[in-house]
Formats: sequence, structure tokens, C-alpha cells
Amino acid sequence: MPDFVKLERPIVQAPMAGGPSTPALAAAVSDAGGAGFLAAGYKTADAMREEIAATRAMTSRPFGMNLFMPSLDDIDPGAVDAYRQRLAPEAERLGVVLGVPAERDDDYDAKIVALLADPVAFVSFTFGCPAPDVIRAFQDRGIVVIVTVTSADEARAASAADVLCVQGLEAGGHRGSFTNSLDEDALGIRELLRLVRDAVPQPLIAAGGLATSEDVAEVLSLGAVAAQIGTGFLLCPESGASEVHKAALTDPRFTSTAMTRAFSGRPARGLVNRFLAEHSKAAPAAYPDVHYVTSPLRKAAAAQGDPDTVNLWAGEGFRHASAAPAAEIVASLTP
Repeated sequence: MPDFVKLERPIVQAPMAGGPSTPALAAAVSDAGGAGFLAAGYKTADAMREEIAATRAMTSRPFGMNLFMPSLDDIDPGAVDAYRQRLAPEAERLGVVLGVPAERDDDYDAKIVALLADPVAFVSFTFGCPAPDVIRAFQDRGIVVIVTVTSADEARAASAADVLCVQGLEAGGHRGSFTNSLDEDALGIRELLRLVRDAVPQPLIAAGGLATSEDVAEVLSLGAVAAQIGTGFLLCPESGASEVHKAALTDPRFTSTAMTRAFSGRPARGLVNRFLAEHSKAAPAAYPDVHYVTSPLRKAAAAQGDPDTVNLWAGEGFRHASAAPAAEIVASLTP
């Protein structure tokens, strides 16, 4: 069984849903001695299979697939509708029609079946922990099961997993917590890593704004077996991030990041742009409904080169992102 403790280089490429994670990126990171990841979020099971096949055509090394756990939250349709009305002028300006909430399970069950039938080396889960029988089914197929956690309590609840990805508040993109809450007591990766290390026996991957070899060395010294990097790969040629997203990461007018529900209805960290600043306080805790409502806005903004109306997911170490090839980034991050 592939083992994160035995990675040639202790670098995990974060699974980034919505486009940035590509077969080329996952293959390049795995070929460089790290662990590349694809992202199944927002994709059908068939699309997921196609990406796995494409990655296998590029590398014989182990790689992983990430799944979003289905949302079980009770969502207030009235709050979603009110937010939709608030965004109507944004849609008119961009010449699009706002989206409507879709099925929440995101083809989850079909993806589980597909991955059990045609396993990859690693399967990770975000927004919760799968049922024990699902975890056992993957383990019986020799697949390493990873669960993203944001607290010691979540880590203990994921005791059946093989590996835990410990995500600090500095991380870019969606916060991988089990509940859709803006946790005022969220911890940075270094403090959180210490707490989780003392709470559970599993190997730990550290995630959260890690951007340099010194950052990686520090989390390894705190007990992690690997560091997960997402934002650091966004500018590389293998990344599928939009040109608007890539340009914003080096644009001097974007100086900070913040957590917001404005784009998806679930807390996520991105560069502070106009849309985030204007709509964050009004956005309801309604994932994935808000995601589907804003999807046409975000696609149109990216197509029109408008960085102020698109989600610019980024961790706190975004200024260190490099446009070098992924393999060079893996090498530069290795202590």
C-alpha cells in the first residue's frame, strides 16, 4: 500500500476543485516524488473517470482523488432567494442569468462506486467523514483513506481513516470543516497540528498557507509526515486556474485574503476583491445552493477578465506562488 510516510518528497498537491487541479498537475507532482491529487467536486462520476484515465496516461506513479462529502445542512430557501435578488444587478452587468440550486449530492454515491471499481492510490474527503463501511471498503481495496479535519474533535471523529489532513485557518479555498460555520476559534496550522498530534495516532498532513521549504520543514518538525500545498501550484503551467485567477495572484492591488461565504455559501479563503468585500456579510450559510446561484457570474467574470466578480481562492502565503513547472516547485518546497 502506498504510504505517505514513504513519499520521496513530503509534498502533497492540494486537490483544488473547479478547474485548478488537472491530470497534468497531478501527474507532474507524483512524478516529482510527491502526491498529486485530482478533485471530483462539482464533477460527475463519468468526468471523474475520464480525469483518472488521463492522469494514468501521464504517470505510473501513485496519485489521489478528492471527494466532497454531501451537504446535510438545513438550508433556508428564503435566505437563498434574498441573496439571489441581491445579486441581480451583478448578473445584469455581466449579461447572464443567475443559477438555481441543483442536486446536493453531486453524484457522490456514483463516485464511490466508480472509485471502488477502479481504485486510485489515495482517496481523500472534505466537509466530513464518510461512513465506516465506506472507509473499510476502500481500505479493503488497498486504498489509503484521508479525511480533512480542522479541529481535534473532528480528528477524533475520523478515527477510522488512515491519514488525516490537518487544515489550518491560513489555507486557501474552502475550509474543510465538518460543519458550515465561521469558527471564530479556528486555529493556525502550527497550533492546530500540535493539538491534533496529541489527540490521535494517525499520520498527519499539514495544510494552511504553507509556501516555502522553511514552512514545510517546520510542520515536519511538529509531527506532520507531509505538507499540502495548493496556492503554491496555481501559477504553474500545469495548473488549470483561469488566467484571471493567475493574474490576480501577482497583481499588487490584491494585498490580503479573507474568509467568505459570498461565492459558495460555505467559508472559503480568497483574495479580497470587490465582490467578496460587498457581499460577504449578506451571504447565507447555504452550500452548495449559493455555489450554483453564483456559478454563471463567476464563469462570465473569468471569461470577461473581471477579477472583482470571481472567486480568487488563495492561502495566506499566496505571494510566494511561482510560475515554475510543478516539478521544480515540488523540489523547491522540499527541505
